[in-house]
Amino acid sequence: MDMGGSSRIPYDDYPVVFLPPYENPPTWIPPHERIYHSDYNNELTQFLPRTIILKKPSGAQLGFNIRGGKASQLGIFISKVIPDSDAHRAGLQEGDQVLAVNDVDFQDIEHSKVRGGFTLAGGALLFE
Repeated sequence: MDMGGSSRIPYDDYPVVFLPPYENPPTWIPPHERIYHSDYNNELTQFLPRTIILKKPSGAQLGFNIRGGKASQLGIFISKVIPDSDAHRAGLQEGDQVLAVNDVDFQDIEHSKVRGGFTLAGGALLFE
């Protein structure tokens, strides 16, 4: 190993990258002032559970996909909502956790049982 300073790092082998100009971080706001400050969204109702009624004609597509279940040690979540579908119009959103449907608890249920419940249910699905 040459310690005489003659070794060089081949900088010419790397692309030139231009970084955006530095921006100062936002000013610190004391916690007791944040509730009234316009930079903070204090509307937490968007995270509360809600009830959605999805009317499902017999044999019709539901308009959404799910992920999760007991095997993954997660709840059941909406992974995709088809735009302009009945599910979309009813208010289902990607990322929603399904807590119950038609009074059946979905918090510790197998994925296969969930899919079967959706296809067997007729009329309307009551999501919580």
